[in-house]
Amino acid sequence: MTAIATPLPEDIQAVRDGVLNFARAEVLPRHAANRELLENPRRLFREDGRLCDEALALVREVRMASAKAGFYSMSVPEELGGAGFGMLAYYVCWEALFRTCGPSNWLMLYAISHWAFGPSRVLERVTPKAREEILGPMMAGERSMCFGLSEPGAGSDASRLTTRAVADGDGWRISGRKIWTTNSPVADYCIVFARTESGEGSGISAFLVPTSSPGFKIDRIIKMFGSIGGDEAELSLEDVRVEPWQLVGALHQGFATAIYGVSIGRIYNSARAVGYGRWAMEMALEHAKTREAFGKPIAEYQGVSFPLAESAMELHAAHLMGLNAAGLLDQGAPAVKELSMTKAYSVEIGVRAVDRAMQAHGAMGFTNEMHLVEAWHSLRAVNVADGTNEILRRTIAQRLLKGDLEV
Repeated sequence: MTAIATPLPEDIQAVRDGVLNFARAEVLPRHAANRELLENPRRLFREDGRLCDEALALVREVRMASAKAGFYSMSVPEELGGAGFGMLAYYVCWEALFRTCGPSNWLMLYAISHWAFGPSRVLERVTPKAREEILGPMMAGERSMCFGLSEPGAGSDASRLTTRAVADGDGWRISGRKIWTTNSPVADYCIVFARTESGEGSGISAFLVPTSSPGFKIDRIIKMFGSIGGDEAELSLEDVRVEPWQLVGALHQGFATAIYGVSIGRIYNSARAVGYGRWAMEMALEHAKTREAFGKPIAEYQGVSFPLAESAMELHAAHLMGLNAAGLLDQGAPAVKELSMTKAYSVEIGVRAVDRAMQAHGAMGFTNEMHLVEAWHSLRAVNVADGTNEILRRTIAQRLLKGDLEV
């Protein structure tokens, strides 16, 4: 049965089912065989906070296996060598993966190319030479990238970027700092956003920079929620030379590339929130049917069942919003208001759904073995990533005040 009145297109259903079969064949067995490594932080991370070599090898294996199976680049445009599925397929497949695999089987994060870590429509904007240089290994899952936008003094307000790219002959030299750059500790390339004109709010350009470039440095791994390692880092660039072929998009027009990437990120994080929320709610429902208190299953107590019903209502609404926003993007609509609504609502109710599932499990909900805390950590963080909920509400209000009143 389905709660969606309009069925998904058959090709999207097929690719979703294929991705899930891939996860069952390639992701879940790897976790089962390497559980002690993948769930033990003391083994998973090196002393500097980066993933250990054994874990990185498994990540690369999943990427390459998915690329070979045809799922990794499913939403990459055909002209770049991908399958050409749009944002609806991207949303549907990610939601299904998060719901099915949960947070413990985290290698599934590499079953589909994440827009900021691998090939995506963002690479449509790179030069022909850059495509020749990076596209083959990236499409094969052999290499990865990261997205260097945020800075210590410029998070939600990207107009305050201070990283600069100064003209040097026919190229540029980049100096500045970046922070919260996910995947940067292991990435081969970074799309770096830098100011190429003088004055706050003036032209920003994007550059494709190999992380092995002289002057490019990982200053520290950012550790969050008490973890001993992480996938975020603070970067510094000191006089990093880039050539004309490394420019991404038009000069002084890099902000459009940033917004384009962040929009894909909002679809991804909306799917993550709904997927994890459904995973947690379903687990709580099963627990509530079997756990007894005072002579009957706790599902019979409204204090347990009503919060789960509330989660079901909210997750259903968020799911419909996500499908709609992704469909609008595929139709060529900017969907600025709708995507902002979808991301803000989805990540907020995702956290609530996981929190309610933890409460339904009692003390067991806080244990490592349930993995609910991992889901909560993940979704709490994406209430900030790719546009904070406050910034998204600001965007929604601005669109409404300008006359975009359709809801």
